[in-house]
Amino acid sequence: MSDFLPVRPPRHRGIYLLPNLFTTGAMAAGFYAIVASIGGRYGDAAVAVFIAALLDGMDGRVARLTGTQSEFGVQYDSLSDLVSFGLAPALVMYTWSLSTLRDFGPLWGKLGWAAAFIYAACAALRLARFNTQVGVADKRYFQGLASPAAAAVCMSFVWSMDKSDVTGAELCFITPWIAAITGLLMVSRFRYFSFKSLPLGDRQLVPFVWIVAALLILVLLYLDPPRVLLAGFTVYLLSGPVLTLWGLAAHRRRGRRGGVA
Repeated sequence: MSDFLPVRPPRHRGIYLLPNLFTTGAMAAGFYAIVASIGGRYGDAAVAVFIAALLDGMDGRVARLTGTQSEFGVQYDSLSDLVSFGLAPALVMYTWSLSTLRDFGPLWGKLGWAAAFIYAACAALRLARFNTQVGVADKRYFQGLASPAAAAVCMSFVWSMDKSDVTGAELCFITPWIAAITGLLMVSRFRYFSFKSLPLGDRQLVPFVWIVAALLILVLLYLDPPRVLLAGFTVYLLSGPVLTLWGLAAHRRRGRRGGVA
């Protein structure tokens, strides 16, 4: 009679704690933004989304510095981004302004709901496309507006208007355009500079003027954070179409010169 070895249960692999704590913090900030907007605290909701963006930028860097990158962390980060930069901005925009379109009739109410959904759905599509292009796309550029940048445009607008005592109801015919355009830019083919090629390592040097520029930006942010953020991210939003169209025009000029030669 042969002896049978006992079957060992499969070992459960753990997860890295530190980077996933930052990811969880980002998702918590996005969730708080939703709760704050339901309570009518739109300025707090906008600030919470920016905090989520800050934590989201730190989790990947912490994972790379500590050598704790994992497939679990990648997928968890995407789900967190969907909450913080997809659902949270869409719901903040809806509770702040888009929902007031219902006062003009059922059709207008559906328009407000549709604009918020377009933004949220485009954020999900943007994240799914980004995950499938990891390791293939040019790291110097994003294809389409990144979801944190899109959320920053919307939330800096809400924050600026709330600080200026301008209600969402007064801008209810403008807000749908902002939500829809930022959403569609996320799934567009416009190229946006990713800033990943900047020299941020310990041994990489930068020109002295960079320190001066960073100091000026910090001073401006201290003076008026919402309007400075709105101006900066609006310029970044417009840079994608300008950069892409400029590149296409330059490519056509080179092609014509080559044909003539």
